[in-house]
Amino acid sequence: MSAQYEVRGPVAVIKLDNPPVNGLGHATRLGIANGLDRALADPAVKAIVLTGAGKAFSGGADIREFGSPKALAEPNLLSVILALEASGKPTIAAVHSVAMGGGLELALGCHYRVVSPGAQIALPEVKIGLIPGAGGTQRLPRVLGVENALNMIVSGEPVKSELLAAAPGQKLFDKLIDGDLMAGALAFAAEVADKRPLPLVRNLKVEHPNADAYFQFARNTVGAMSRNFPAPLKCVEAVAASAKMKFDDGMKVERELFLGLMVTPECKALRHAFTAERATTKIPDVPADTPVRDIKKLAVIGAGTMGGGITMNFLNAGLPVVMLEMKQDALDRGVATIRKNYEAQVKKGKLKADKYEQRMALLSTTLNYADLKDADMVIEAVFEEMGVKEKVFKTLDEVMKPGAILASNTSTLDVDKIAGFTKRPQDVIGTHFFSPANVMKLLEVVRGEKTAKDVLATVMGLGKKIKKTCVVSGVCDGFIGNRMIEQYSRQAGFLLDEGCTPAQVDKAVEKFGFAMGPFRMGDLAGNDIGWAIRKRRYQEKPHMRYSKTADLLCELGRYGQKTGAGWYDYVPGKRDAIPSSVVTDMLEKHRAALGITPRKISDDEIVHRLVFSLVNEGAKIVDEGIALRASDIDMVYLTGYGFPLHRGGPMCYADTVGLFNVVAAMKRFAANPRDDAEFWKPAPLLARLAAEGNTFG
Repeated sequence: MSAQYEVRGPVAVIKLDNPPVNGLGHATRLGIANGLDRALADPAVKAIVLTGAGKAFSGGADIREFGSPKALAEPNLLSVILALEASGKPTIAAVHSVAMGGGLELALGCHYRVVSPGAQIALPEVKIGLIPGAGGTQRLPRVLGVENALNMIVSGEPVKSELLAAAPGQKLFDKLIDGDLMAGALAFAAEVADKRPLPLVRNLKVEHPNADAYFQFARNTVGAMSRNFPAPLKCVEAVAASAKMKFDDGMKVERELFLGLMVTPECKALRHAFTAERATTKIPDVPADTPVRDIKKLAVIGAGTMGGGITMNFLNAGLPVVMLEMKQDALDRGVATIRKNYEAQVKKGKLKADKYEQRMALLSTTLNYADLKDADMVIEAVFEEMGVKEKVFKTLDEVMKPGAILASNTSTLDVDKIAGFTKRPQDVIGTHFFSPANVMKLLEVVRGEKTAKDVLATVMGLGKKIKKTCVVSGVCDGFIGNRMIEQYSRQAGFLLDEGCTPAQVDKAVEKFGFAMGPFRMGDLAGNDIGWAIRKRRYQEKPHMRYSKTADLLCELGRYGQKTGAGWYDYVPGKRDAIPSSVVTDMLEKHRAALGITPRKISDDEIVHRLVFSLVNEGAKIVDEGIALRASDIDMVYLTGYGFPLHRGGPMCYADTVGLFNVVAAMKRFAANPRDDAEFWKPAPLLARLAAEGNTFG
């Protein structure tokens, strides 16, 4: 059983015990139901306290049971809540630390609720594409009022218990208990043991002075903010039912809406992202209890945009950083940029002035490598050229103390070769941050052939500390994200050859849900970066085909926003992408020189050529063991490349379309004489899964 039972005087205590967050799996639900039966059968028991062991009351559903028959097996959560309501003896939820989702719904089924300060209270189901499904949309409005409840349900964000306990007219918590929660809960249970009738949340009325107008306003507001996600609007409908219907009728509406959302692709995508993010921390040969190295001080080499952003991550986490540059003016510019970024946060009210000063006090600067000798870890963020990396790592090998971790922020270069520049390859690892490094969630952690397990475990833990989503990658050119985006960019170039404009491609991809199309992305990143990579490719892989359009653009000096002209024209001080007659003329001349007659290309073809190019390369990356699992690739693209969250990532989207259909589309693309037929040959893993009727998931 995942619940403990004990009797303390006249009070039975049922304690959920399913680490880490007391998820309401089948064994836990059964433990609650059996404990309730024992308490009701014991004449010495006058009241029942329900609480959670460890660091949570309950975090809600047990994600290990998602999609399995156990999730619905009796007693299901609805049955447990009904049993708590029907108890002839008072049931008191003693809430602490975390009460979210089904955990909060469980507490709402009790007759009374007491709570400790600082507990995180939420109904976060909307974040996985659902609405609360065990009465949350019907009970929370009855204890908090329609508007407060709807705000919590639509946002899914946690609220501190003391704020809710202080809300005017609230009936969610009967008592806020400072100090020992269990002692306070037992005393409260003794007070209410003989009180009758027992209060039920379901019997409370939901009142709003102008319900129809309010819910119409909510529909308009929520609809505008949740364009690609159906769940937020369904939250509004469910809460509206609580205000307009009897409790049992409202419960039926909630259940119908919940079950309807369960089968939507958006819900599937969000649940996939939820579980995929947690899976990224699981490395088969590096168990969770692997010893880690102590990281108390960091060094960052390079004070440019990337180095400064990387540095801010550690300052934010309270870790001292020494930043190195070759020239004082470069250091001064880097520090000034960090200050400017923090000052902007202070101005917006996102950072308190004293916190800003505390963070800046953790930063020191130097022009001398010898000043890095005491750092526990160093991250280089210098120019992306192997000769430059070689000089840096040979110097670090000489000055860094034994056991220090040497990390490279390289985005494409061979980490094993970089490790070979040192006498301590076991201490070398790749930490590929994404720009702006102080904002972007993704951190590709590149495991070299000789990277020690404790180094990998340490960096993964450090990434969590600085609030990054860390995805492990093996060593290959471009790792996971950039290796795939190169194929995506190649396809975008072929589309221009065949008749598309940059704006047409970008609009189709953005309509699909990407934050930015490939040509706007190129202008933002700098088209010269891709040009440098292609020049290297032309030497290394002369057989690989590329459209020449991007090279022609760079030959015109149109590197993007930084030069005021790229695939689009830009007005100084603005980022609006304005279609360019120069680019149109360049493309027309290019097609004429190749003897290509432009054709009309549908948005559907544009999107699927681009997305399936990611899928095929992703399948190769999984098959080669560069990525541990397909869902890791999805996390790279959701957190680092603006892939639409409601699609779940490229591999999840391919599963949704059906891998048989993906392969069929690739065969059509391969028949296009202007495309690269060799590229569209399905990766072995993709071909195998499609033939089996299987999925990446």
